[in-house]
Amino acid sequence: MARPNEDMGRVGLWYGGIDALASPQARDAAQEAEELGYGALWLAEAVGRDPFAHAGILLSATERIVLATGIANIYARDPMTMVAGQRTLAEAFPGRFMLGLGVSHAHLVAGVRKHDYSKPYSYMVEYLEKMAKARFMAAQPSVEPGVLLAALGPKMLELSASAANGAHPYFTTPEHTAIARETMGPDALLAPEQMVVLTTDADEARAIGRAGMAIYLGLPNYYNNLARLGFDESDWTDGGSDRLVDAIVAWGTEEQIAARVAEHHAAGADHVCVQVFTADPMTAPIEQWRRLAPALLG
Repeated sequence: MARPNEDMGRVGLWYGGIDALASPQARDAAQEAEELGYGALWLAEAVGRDPFAHAGILLSATERIVLATGIANIYARDPMTMVAGQRTLAEAFPGRFMLGLGVSHAHLVAGVRKHDYSKPYSYMVEYLEKMAKARFMAAQPSVEPGVLLAALGPKMLELSASAANGAHPYFTTPEHTAIARETMGPDALLAPEQMVVLTTDADEARAIGRAGMAIYLGLPNYYNNLARLGFDESDWTDGGSDRLVDAIVAWGTEEQIAARVAEHHAAGADHVCVQVFTADPMTAPIEQWRRLAPALLG
């Protein structure tokens, strides 16, 4: 499929912690991201705010920045409801809402939501087919909205190019970005996430990185992908080996972090969404966004 019409720019911000902010502070954070020049703000879906309602709040508080879901869980709503949410926002805010979809993880789907997670890839294939046929009998968007898939392995990456507008890989490396681009071909949009810690102290950077990575290290989807990239059991000990932490989390100066983002672009990424980790995950990393903006956006 063709690339989506939404222009997210070359660099955006991925900020799952925004759910911990009260709504006025969340609006302030979105406005700050826009004023700094970031092209998109990515929102997660797990057990917090509804991403469509939250995106509508933040879109209303801003003027240009794209709001993207990274990702909306396909087990959380049926295909017609997903299309309705997408097209409602796309009509109200032309070119400013990007729908990222994903199969999420077994502990959230089977454990929390009590759905069958036995065949997530097949479920995604069928889900996209049903989305394409879903009725939406309301005012239509003036700009056709795009869809990206959370994709890591070859089958989901291929599906991202054939049945969606591109992919949003998460918890991965520039090496994976190169593989994703080769797998999807030149036409699909590729928007990987990159975790970062803005400090030159190796011990501090890795400690913060490990804290941010902890929730993901036990999830099979990410384990399997990193195994394909050459990591093994030894890299999972003690919260992640230095090799694994340094591969997943870019740390150092603003310029060193910008260099890692540039590696993704050189490997074929169109847009890189930067996720900033700090020692205080309950506080919005506004200072770090400000410090990074000249290096990432200049």
